Amino acid sequence: MSTVVAQSLHVFGLRSHVANNIFFFDEQIVIFPSGNHCVKYNVDQKWQKFIPGSDKSQGMLALSISPNRRYLAISETVQEKPVITIYELSSIPCRKRKVLSNFEFPVHKFISMAFSPDSKYLLTQSSPPESNLVYWLWEKQKVMAIVRTDTQNNPIYQVSFNPQDNTQVCVTGHGIFKLLRFAEGTLKQTNFLRGEPQNYLAHTWVSDDRIVVGTDTGRLFLFESGDQRWETSINVKEPTSGSKSLEVIQESESLIEFPPISSPVPSYEQMVAASTHGPLAAPQVFAIAAYSKGFVCSAGPGRVLLFEKLEDKDFYRESREILIPVDAQSYDPSQSDKQDVLCMCFSPSEETLVASTSKNQMYSITMSLTEISKGEAAHFEYLMYPLHSASITGLSTCIRKPLIATCSLDRSVRLWNYESNTLELFKEYQEEAYTISLHPSGHFIVVGFADKLRLMNLLIDDIRSFKEYSVRGCKECAFSNGGHLFAAVNGNVIHIFTTTSLENISNLKGHTGKIRSIVWNADDSKLISCGTDGAVYEWNLSSGRRETECVLKSCNYSCVTISPDAKIIFAVGSDQTIKEIADSSILREMSAYDVTYTTIAISHSGRMMFVGTSVGTIRAMKYPLPLQKEFNEYQAHAGPVTKMLLTFDDQFLLTAAEDGCLFTWRVFDKDGRGIKREREVGFAEEVLVTKTDMEEKAQIMLELKTRVEELKMENEYQLRLKDLNYSEKIKELTDKFIQEMESLKTKNQVLRTEKDKQDISHRERMEELLDKQSRELQDLECCNNQKLLLEYEKYQELQLKSQRMQEEYEKQLRDTDETKSQALEELTEFYEAKLQEKTALLEEAQEDVRQQLREFEETKKQIEEDEDREIQDIKTKYEKRLRDEKESNLRLKGETGIMRKKFNSLQKEIEERANDIENLKAEQVKLQGVIKSLEKDIQGLKREIQERDETIQDKEKRIYDLKKKNQELEKFKFVLDYKIKELKKQIEPRENEIKVMKEQIQEMESELESFHKQNTQLELNITELWQKLRATDQEMRKEQQKERDLEALVRRFKTDLHNCVAYFQEPRLLKEKVRGLFVKYVQRADMVEIAGLNSDLQQEYARQREHLERNLATLKKKVVKEGELHRTDYVRIMQENVSLIKEINELRRELKYTRSQVYDLEAALKLSKKFRPQEVVDSEPSRDKVSGSPTMRLNELEETGRIIEMQRLEIQRLRDQIQEQEQVPGFHTLAGTRLPSLGSEVN
Repeated sequence: MSTVVAQSLHVFGLRSHVANNIFFFDEQIVIFPSGNHCVKYNVDQKWQKFIPGSDKSQGMLALSISPNRRYLAISETVQEKPVITIYELSSIPCRKRKVLSNFEFPVHKFISMAFSPDSKYLLTQSSPPESNLVYWLWEKQKVMAIVRTDTQNNPIYQVSFNPQDNTQVCVTGHGIFKLLRFAEGTLKQTNFLRGEPQNYLAHTWVSDDRIVVGTDTGRLFLFESGDQRWETSINVKEPTSGSKSLEVIQESESLIEFPPISSPVPSYEQMVAASTHGPLAAPQVFAIAAYSKGFVCSAGPGRVLLFEKLEDKDFYRESREILIPVDAQSYDPSQSDKQDVLCMCFSPSEETLVASTSKNQMYSITMSLTEISKGEAAHFEYLMYPLHSASITGLSTCIRKPLIATCSLDRSVRLWNYESNTLELFKEYQEEAYTISLHPSGHFIVVGFADKLRLMNLLIDDIRSFKEYSVRGCKECAFSNGGHLFAAVNGNVIHIFTTTSLENISNLKGHTGKIRSIVWNADDSKLISCGTDGAVYEWNLSSGRRETECVLKSCNYSCVTISPDAKIIFAVGSDQTIKEIADSSILREMSAYDVTYTTIAISHSGRMMFVGTSVGTIRAMKYPLPLQKEFNEYQAHAGPVTKMLLTFDDQFLLTAAEDGCLFTWRVFDKDGRGIKREREVGFAEEVLVTKTDMEEKAQIMLELKTRVEELKMENEYQLRLKDLNYSEKIKELTDKFIQEMESLKTKNQVLRTEKDKQDISHRERMEELLDKQSRELQDLECCNNQKLLLEYEKYQELQLKSQRMQEEYEKQLRDTDETKSQALEELTEFYEAKLQEKTALLEEAQEDVRQQLREFEETKKQIEEDEDREIQDIKTKYEKRLRDEKESNLRLKGETGIMRKKFNSLQKEIEERANDIENLKAEQVKLQGVIKSLEKDIQGLKREIQERDETIQDKEKRIYDLKKKNQELEKFKFVLDYKIKELKKQIEPRENEIKVMKEQIQEMESELESFHKQNTQLELNITELWQKLRATDQEMRKEQQKERDLEALVRRFKTDLHNCVAYFQEPRLLKEKVRGLFVKYVQRADMVEIAGLNSDLQQEYARQREHLERNLATLKKKVVKEGELHRTDYVRIMQENVSLIKEINELRRELKYTRSQVYDLEAALKLSKKFRPQEVVDSEPSRDKVSGSPTMRLNELEETGRIIEMQRLEIQRLRDQIQEQEQVPGFHTLAGTRLPSLGSEVN
């Protein structure tokens, strides 16, 4: 193998005709096909990783990713045979997991694939005429079922699995919509279409039994279990004048209008053939993607619609529209967005939607943006940058900058940066571009168009032509290495131009066919050309004549290059060889091994050579060229390689092809030869800018600076006015609140005097109650002694009952212990027997493995002995017949390959056996876990028995405690009765007072709100009057100035006229003086200037007025925003107040709860006489809570007084807070917000 290695770094391109050509691997990584690779592209970090296609692949046809994001299936055609390769995405790098290549059924190619929900099964659909639907168990390469989906050679576009069911699948195509179910080894159709068959282009599952299907006539159908439930038609979007004024992308990256694809996909062609993109054509639904809220579908060129599910119904409505943006840089912007969306996919979090189009472009949009832009259409953005959509015809690079220039049949010229992997510039033209060359400085390009040859400047944001030559259909052009000359091909003539005077200095004639390639030597003294006439010429530019020539009529040359020392010419062509030409003769030919070479490039060091083939591969070989087949071949493009270049430092290889993709490769020599050429100077950072652009930008900057200064002055003035207004308001508010405070203080004093009176009356009543209580207590003691005797007798009876119950429970526990011990013994015996069986099986499996290893070693020894003998025989025969030896060598290599395959298969079997052993060990571990869990259950049961014994003892103690508490409660019963009655009488008037106070607070709040509204209205009126006053002042000053100017003019005129009176007697002098006066005061130019000045002043005044009105509007908006901010603060404070009032209400609830407990205790005490002694245990917890309450609640009146005082203080504090907030500038009370009533939750 060759020591020259190339590693793919980055690709600029997409293959849009691959089915399901874009999807997410995770939230940041997108996978798409490009060239003959699948690319993993990180959207955030901008890196790419490659999954190369199969060897000798003719291109990818369809992709599919598994629902668990672990596997990727790729359908390809390899040497005219279909192949499905399944890659494991989780491994780094991605490795092949399975290859499905040997099929027992007829198949031409697979056009659609889908993984099952559990990723175990794969569904594949073959193309007509077979149209077989195959259901695979792909891990074992086993066909579970196969069925023919169509017999009339109609195209089929998509197959899919039910997202919840492995057995149900859906197939759509032209006149085909089938739901099939896998059962008993076959796929059976479960639905039957009713009505006219449609051309179903795409479908998606929106639930486990619902499918949305789109047609080529813009109709959407919802099928549930195969029956149509809903139908809608997508409206055709008519072109309006407003559509032209859509927001365009203001960067150099923009979308362009492309010509028809040079090599379209059969399926896409079939879909588009029936209709054209006219203004009234029905929108075709090429792609549908489901998400949690509904689904999204393509709706004609450049348009995507979002449908959301209705909440109360099972149908969908159109919610939003997403458009591909119009490109202002396109020569026809109205057509630049007319491209069909072929594939769409949501990210796993449904945050991002990506789409690919028929013009090889990739777009993305964040779904949150679509929700923001309600009522208006949202717009896609480029996922990376705009890409070529047709064959790349020209490729060039320079020395001073890391730039790549490309041109394409899509009529565009693009400049890429191979260091940052970005698009620097691009522009689209009306004519197709055939060739391009970049000046070594990186500031100029020469491009060959169908009509002219153009020399262009590369500006900072534009490509601008400055010289055109009438060279029609120029297919090749190239700047010299020094940059002072450039050559352009016109048919069979080479024109040489100088870049200094831009003149044609010579024309090189001699070819009889079209020239296909030209190249300069290192010192620019010679030019080498090759053509379709089989001629390779070396031209001397000083004389304009041929120095050497090599003509081979049988070969049609496609590319030529020259060694760095300019001694050897390398040419490739249609005869499948590389030719080394020196001194007009072919020194050597190297075979291409059944492939046509299209391009060739040699490194500047002369150690590495690269060739591109007609099948899209790249071959890397060392120089001098080897005698045998020693090169590295890399999968690159899906079409013939058109251009190939090495950068000046020999670090990067650039390749372009007919598939519209541009690849960058890092190249190096493993032997260490031809390593990076040292750069004396880094890459240039200078760019070209025209003088007019610079002047315009400077002018704009000056205007913006003056505008900023004006705004600053105006803002400062407005802020001062605001400060004055707010200070006045604050003073007014403080005065008002001081008055309110004084009124509240007077009210508070009145309430205190009332409270003192109530306290005196309350004490008198308490003394009376205590006297009554002492009398009643004596009576109660006598009654309770008799009750205690009765209770003691009942207690003895309960003790006897508890002893009997204890004996019964002990018997039951013994029985349960015996049964559990027996069950445990049986389980242990059963699992021990199972363990013995499994260990026996394990031993047998290990013996089988040992036996197979022995057999494998013996076979290996025999093979080695046989190979040694055969090698000895070959050595003896080598001197006689060399060609026979080569054939036998090849045969031996084939045999060793077979033996390696056998070795690999044996290793796989050993691995499977090892897996079985591990599984058995895992089962053993599980069984041991079961035994341990059973032992834990036994211990738990024993603990339960102990706990129950303890609970019985605790209950006995509680019974004793309850008897004591019962006695105490009976003593306090009468005390609590009187206390509760008095508290009730006291609470009612207090609550009435609180209600009155609340009503007063609410009235005051409403008054405050009305005052704030009046203040805001007055502020607005004052500001408007001030602005009017200022405007009138300015007008008055201008008029006064005009009046002064006119008075001065009249005075001057009077003085001059007075001077003329002196010459009244001399007519000649008088005439001259009068003429002078006329010239001075009544000249026409002056009148015109005065009129012009007046008009300019009016315009300036109008502009100033508009400017001030705009400023006024912005300031009003700011005031409104500040008001909203203050309102939010006020709402927060109100919420805090509400929470505090809720706390007060909770305290009241607690009080109420204690009262209810008292009532419960009373009821319990009254009923305890009637109830049986057994119920004492049940009422114990409630009594336990209130056992200490009588002593704590004796001073109830004092507590209620304290609560009322605390509430008053809290109300005062809240009012102070409100007052502080009202003093804040721009604060407004919220209309309609009221505090909840203090007693709302009590009652």
